[in-house]
Amino acid sequence: MSRYDRWNAIMELLVREGRLSVEEAARALEVSTATIRRDLDQLAQQQMLMRTRGGAVAQSVSYDLPLRYKTARHADEKHRIAAAAAELVTPGAVVGLNGGTTTSELARALATLATLESGFTVVTNALNIAAELTVRQHVKIVVTGGVARQQSYELIGPLAGGVLEQVTLDVAFLGVDALDVEWGASAHHEGEAGVNHQLVSRAAHVVVVADSSKLGKRAFARICPIDEIDTLVTDARLPDESAARFADAGVKVIRA
Repeated sequence: MSRYDRWNAIMELLVREGRLSVEEAARALEVSTATIRRDLDQLAQQQMLMRTRGGAVAQSVSYDLPLRYKTARHADEKHRIAAAAAELVTPGAVVGLNGGTTTSELARALATLATLESGFTVVTNALNIAAELTVRQHVKIVVTGGVARQQSYELIGPLAGGVLEQVTLDVAFLGVDALDVEWGASAHHEGEAGVNHQLVSRAAHVVVVADSSKLGKRAFARICPIDEIDTLVTDARLPDESAARFADAGVKVIRA
């Protein structure tokens, strides 16, 4: 297990339990207590948790893990979701992408899809996506303004609106923290939710890309109501009953 995988597992345990001892973490991860102590000290330095005598307790920030700690979660599902979502894009399309692990995977899928080799445009507020696609000669990149948020590499704030007000999107792909039939799409951070809402408002077609662990849940800040979402691309673990609820709300469900 790599250091980042270990840190991700520790943060997952803290989110679930709220408090974690060195011994509990060492048993769960099957590593030495010395390794866990070093990990907890390094995570505390990054303000990801609060160190206590013999362990650590969760801080509110732990519920919104930085992107680099999320990449290992549901990796296979995200890869399949990205591949299925990429098939929805036609050559020459203008595509909106927000930040997140699933949309980052989607960006890679789009960049290597043979049917899009003639070119397409990506409008994004995610610095990591922009950096990764810049080397692709057949992809035109438009980056919003804004202030970079370390947890997600997304640009947020009023400066992002200046660019988004000047463009129209054929399709916007949204990575979300939660999606619920009654509440709609939502994010942990209100700044991200605001920019994501602007992406939705500029798109002819809105697609949520999210693994099934995020469905039927709510996060702090609403992005948009369910009736502004056209398609949901998720994994095969979504139960038929839940898929039917989204379909009844007017959302086309694709399970990859």
